[in-house]
Amino acid sequence: MPSLAQRGVAECLGTAFLLAGVVGSGIMAAKLSGGNGALALLCNTLPTGAILTVLILTFGPVSGAHFNPAVSVALALRRELPPGVAAMYIGAQVLGGIVGVLAAHAMFELPWWQVSLTVRTGAGQWFAEGVATFGLLLTILATRSAYAVGLYITAAYWFTASTSFANPAVTIARALSNTYAGIAPAGVLAFIAAQIIGALAAVALARWLFNAVSRPQ
Repeated sequence: MPSLAQRGVAECLGTAFLLAGVVGSGIMAAKLSGGNGALALLCNTLPTGAILTVLILTFGPVSGAHFNPAVSVALALRRELPPGVAAMYIGAQVLGGIVGVLAAHAMFELPWWQVSLTVRTGAGQWFAEGVATFGLLLTILATRSAYAVGLYITAAYWFTASTSFANPAVTIARALSNTYAGIAPAGVLAFIAAQIIGALAAVALARWLFNAVSRPQ
């Protein structure tokens, strides 16, 4: 079984690559899309879903490949992860997300330290984050499949008003990037609150919906 240190490094490194993928593809999309918003979003979406699938397959055997505090909290509530380990995972995820954003900036020769000016707020976007995280957690708890999770995020980019952050660590990290994928710091707490509410709702429903002893006839 992997050591606690190995699991922490896997969570940190995996979240770093996830944010490098999200922010880096956003920067590239903005550069190449010629102002076409739909094309830019598509160019941001496909790499995000792809890299998330690869990262889960890569680091899943080590740490479970959470890369998301909402996932770690959910599994702790389900007693599948000790609370102390969940806390360590969350710290590693937040650190990794910030490192991934800095790496994306460095690759595109942008200032490393930035603060986003992109306003993402309002009841619709908060509700969207709750829905996005609820669906993500249901997908994870039901399937435990890298492909299902990657496909869900790819779809949720398009059917949610917020483009499906669905991840507190991602939300924090994206506040530090004044690029296509950024979110102004003033919107972070509301997004995280909505994500946690969505995750808790998914845990409550999954306990009833997916824990049947036998399949329906």
